[in-house]
Amino acid sequence: MADNLEDAIRENAQGPAKAAGDSGSMEQHKLPDQIAADKYLASKEAAASKSRGLRFNKFVPPGAS
Repeated sequence: MADNLEDAIRENAQGPAKAAGDSGSMEQHKLPDQIAADKYLASKEAAASKSRGLRFNKFVPPGAS
């Protein structure tokens, strides 16, 4: 179900916001809406990853034994 929702959001963001019949008029989604959809999908992907965007390292100063 989650994949279907992500695919639907992706397709809707790529498709036109408005379309007209015989005149051939079409309007694209506004850029802030496209950016918001991209951020949403990226955050869903990051939350599903194993590390969840965090990396822990241990720093050892040189000369320490």
